[in-house]
Amino acid sequence: MARATNLNMTEGPLLGKIIRFSVPLMLSGMLQLLYNAADVVVVGRFAGSAALAAVGSTGALVNLLVNLFMGVSVGCNVLVARYYGAGDQDSVSETVHCAMGSSLIIGVMAGIVGLVFSTPLLRLMGSPEDVLPLASLYLKIYFCGMPFNIAYNFGAAVLRAVGDTKRPLYILSLSGVVNVVLNLITVIFLHMGVAGVAIATVASQIVSAALVIRVLTLREDCCHLNIKEIHIYKDKLIGMIKVGLPAGIQGSLFSLSNVIIQSSINSFGSVVVAGNAAAANIEGFVYTAMNAVYQACITFVSQNLGAQKPKRILRVMGICIVVVFVVGLVLGNLAYLCGDKLLAIYCSDSEGLQEEMIAVGLTRMSFVASFYFFCGLMEIGCGGMRGLGWSWLPTSISLLGACGLRIVWIFTIFRQVGTLNSLYVSYPISWGMTFAAHMICFFFVFRGVKKRMPEEISE
Repeated sequence: MARATNLNMTEGPLLGKIIRFSVPLMLSGMLQLLYNAADVVVVGRFAGSAALAAVGSTGALVNLLVNLFMGVSVGCNVLVARYYGAGDQDSVSETVHCAMGSSLIIGVMAGIVGLVFSTPLLRLMGSPEDVLPLASLYLKIYFCGMPFNIAYNFGAAVLRAVGDTKRPLYILSLSGVVNVVLNLITVIFLHMGVAGVAIATVASQIVSAALVIRVLTLREDCCHLNIKEIHIYKDKLIGMIKVGLPAGIQGSLFSLSNVIIQSSINSFGSVVVAGNAAAANIEGFVYTAMNAVYQACITFVSQNLGAQKPKRILRVMGICIVVVFVVGLVLGNLAYLCGDKLLAIYCSDSEGLQEEMIAVGLTRMSFVASFYFFCGLMEIGCGGMRGLGWSWLPTSISLLGACGLRIVWIFTIFRQVGTLNSLYVSYPISWGMTFAAHMICFFFVFRGVKKRMPEEISE
């Protein structure tokens, strides 16, 4: 049963397999985004613009705190894929049990950090006073669900590593329904506002964590999870941290730059915050589609590294670059062209502010969504190096490129010009420059990795 869901990434044509891997992952990511989308839509239409701004303005801060801890799941994916490609079933099993044990520890740590620091960080970001109490309440409830959120992501990382991207889709389909139904009940019927949507999100995370653990315990291959055998293997934990910690730091660095940008947006008032939040939520669906190709790149490169097939690694990179460019270009510009209709879903006109919020959202999307393919290309360059086991290098490039440039831009260009346009244009410029740097470094890394492979296999 388990083998039927796996995908052989080291033999046969690549394009079809990459698409088969990516599409369920795209749908899974979009369903996961529906958690926050449902929150934003329900509070925006039934609880007012202040509640919408409260939920929407927490996105950058949530990502800042969560990405650092969640990055280790990337290390889990890379390690399992490499051992699986090499046919080392014992190491796969040890990594699976170590990963699920680590997820519990990391989840509790993330929850504690979020509960303690979320409100002070919201104040540091300059959240509007009419938004701060509601945003703080939402975050405190949200972070209570972090152990379940991280457990699901670690379990899904194991499944992705062996090519099983359909079951996470099924799991998120069910948990997404739970989230939406509870949103409607808690907000419309129980009038709980942002507390209601936060509780609904946590409940859906509990469902997804329980289901992914159940799937792993039912597997009959090397990815089988025996709860009683969960153990922290030192070498596997170090391997996951070696790849995953830099990935988490990179995600947090991007989120840090977004927090700084969010702080600048907060200075324009709650209406602009609400319009920006709605647009960012729509763009998140485009990013998720591109991120699925990034996950495919990491996994395919990792498996073929384990199988020691360097020429196939280069073909994986070329195909992923083309696929992510098409996905980002088409979906990003489609989102912008339909932006007014999509933004209207998030923004009610009960307070006479819908037109203004939509105008803000369209301004953002003209700079961000339309050029989102640059972000996807940047991710593929990063994913290629990470799949080869190099994780600090792309993190350093991202720090100097995307994150560093954005922060410098905010304190120079934006401070001088002071418009939303001057703020948003920093996104495509930073993506393009970082992509170029990632690809140059990838080829240097790949050359060194190939030289260390046995001659008869590398040729």
